[in-house]
Amino acid sequence: MKYYPICLDISNRRCAVIGGGDVAERKVTRLLEYEANVVVVGKTLTRKLEALKNKGEIDHIASDYRKEYVKNASLVIGATDSDNVNERIYRDARKRGILVNIADDPARCDFILPSLFQQGDLQIAISTGGMSPALAKRLREKMEENYGPEYKTFLEIMGAVREKVIARGHPHEENKRLFESLINSDILQYIRENDWKMIRNTILDLVGEDVDIAESDS
Repeated sequence: MKYYPICLDISNRRCAVIGGGDVAERKVTRLLEYEANVVVVGKTLTRKLEALKNKGEIDHIASDYRKEYVKNASLVIGATDSDNVNERIYRDARKRGILVNIADDPARCDFILPSLFQQGDLQIAISTGGMSPALAKRLREKMEENYGPEYKTFLEIMGAVREKVIARGHPHEENKRLFESLINSDILQYIRENDWKMIRNTILDLVGEDVDIAESDS
């Protein structure tokens, strides 16, 4: 199975998670991180899911699974301990053209969830095509060793610079060379050293003007 890598905007979209156990809890937690409107279907919930429900952060349908519970969803995740129920979830979602993931069952997945490493807006997703989540986790841990919080700060700086540069209306190739020169500069090292004077001087030298950037400790 080959999966097409894609990043989805699920903010304010209805996402249904069928099941209320530990696996469902992990799926719900990640969906909420990306501002999805989450509905959980299941007679019982973990303590954390119950707390999320009480705070109004998720909707809860205290019932066994029924096909109408997925009909308005943008994506569906099946996380029950019943193979028969998971098969029904998969078939019902596919009939409606809804993206579906059945936990720990790649054959019943339109998409899989990679092992994810983040530093601010920097996201590095690692997938083994469902063959070895343990290896994906190990590789993510290696990434954590190599990409520290300075990358979060660097990306924030690059975002501010990009906004300023694009607004000047110069040709694409010229902007591309400028961005590459910034990436190949010593800014990352200056961030590690918390040397904001050198960060600003480097940007001024390469961009040709001051860029409003907020200082932060990486």
